[in-house]
Amino acid sequence: MTTNRLEAFSDGVLAIAATLLVLDLHVPNVHPGMSLAHELGREWPNFAAYAISFATIGIIWINHHAMIRRLREVDHTILTLNLGLLLSIGLLPFTTAAMAAYLNRTQGQHLAAAIYSGSFLLMSIMFAATQRHILFPKAHLLAASLTEQDRRAILRRGVTGLVPYLVATALAIVSAYATLAVCGAVAVFYALPRTTADTAPTRHE
Repeated sequence: MTTNRLEAFSDGVLAIAATLLVLDLHVPNVHPGMSLAHELGREWPNFAAYAISFATIGIIWINHHAMIRRLREVDHTILTLNLGLLLSIGLLPFTTAAMAAYLNRTQGQHLAAAIYSGSFLLMSIMFAATQRHILFPKAHLLAASLTEQDRRAILRRGVTGLVPYLVATALAIVSAYATLAVCGAVAVFYALPRTTADTAPTRHE
């Protein structure tokens, strides 16, 4: 099977997940004597969680595109692993809403933070598993030949986020704010320019 249908379906799921995030942002109801700026400021957990989740989905979209573009065709296992990745991404609107709703509460904030970072951890695991399967067991399906060193470099960058997401999930027991900060830091890291090994050899249309 060619990669076109896989890319089209994946793009659709990613676009829907990113769009659903905004549904948790609401215009505050400002009563007489109240300040709109103050009420918007109280909504900062919603904006912070939205920004981090949207950035993460956007980065996954970019990296997913690069991963699939390396292939000339896909097989059943790649399709199945990709569905698992999309399943984890589809959870993000829910976990983001939970994080935003409970971040400033005294009850439930730690569990909400653990679920939030845990969903990122699951997504990172699924992405790494798909990437590894493509780069090693299915290297013969690559559109262009990659040295083992290049393949390991690509995979190494992909699994870098596993540790901080694990740390963020563990920190949820102590501080939901620390969990949010770590997830944001991971998004910033993956937004940085990639190395040559990450961007080179993809197929050309």
